[in-house]
Amino acid sequence: MKERKIKGLTKKENFLVPNSFDVVGDILIFAEFPEELKKKEKIVGEWFIEQNKHIKVVLKKVKKYSGKYRTPVLRVVAGERRKKTRYLEHGCRFDLNVESTYFSPRLSTERKRIYQQVKKGESVLVMFSGISPYPVIISRNSEAKEIFGVEINPFAHEYAEKNILLNKIENVKLYNGDVTDILPKIKKKFDRILMPLPKGAEAFLGVALSKIKNKGTIHFYDFLDKQDIPNLAIEKIKKSCKEAKKNFKILDVVKCGQYSPGKYRICVDFRIL
Repeated sequence: MKERKIKGLTKKENFLVPNSFDVVGDILIFAEFPEELKKKEKIVGEWFIEQNKHIKVVLKKVKKYSGKYRTPVLRVVAGERRKKTRYLEHGCRFDLNVESTYFSPRLSTERKRIYQQVKKGESVLVMFSGISPYPVIISRNSEAKEIFGVEINPFAHEYAEKNILLNKIENVKLYNGDVTDILPKIKKKFDRILMPLPKGAEAFLGVALSKIKNKGTIHFYDFLDKQDIPNLAIEKIKKSCKEAKKNFKILDVVKCGQYSPGKYRICVDFRIL
């Protein structure tokens, strides 16, 4: 690792500066920040802004994802005092507040993997659709007939509606509310269902199975320890399919990123037979 030389930090402190962070639009976010650098965090933040001209704000996470909407608490370390930004991905633009909504730029490759599978004329459902990255990107990069998105967080839903307009999307329908309340009111079934809620998504497999067409595909996301991949996720799917009296076939198991040492976000693609 190349040694940093940030003015105002000792040699030891320079080695403590995190190498891992997310960049969303013009905002850099530290998920982990050493306690030893707490009094010098502004120096560190200003250095990153000086080194990366497109970065205007540096934030650090002071509380992990929590609460009803699984959002973080972030504090401004350096730069402009804001948490709103515009993010670009796969030819699409997204406005969001990185604190009041959940969004991961690390899923960019996974979003591409999904839209490349969508066939012409498909009806697609995105459960837990957030600020609408999947609906918008699928709409812009595939020939899907229609995409439905359901999101419980009202702040994320508001941004999702704005992002539909921002990208001039016409085949996406968005709903604000709990999927268990919203989906029974949608009188149709889908060719493809996405479940991008890694924590606890198995609780919603039943409602997803009630909305999938025969020979339709479900993308089920989960957080698993390395030794549990993929058996634990498949057992969850098997249990739900048995209760719903549906047969299934596993199509693929994909690691979508490392959440923490030894723990991964995975996606299991499976088809209803």
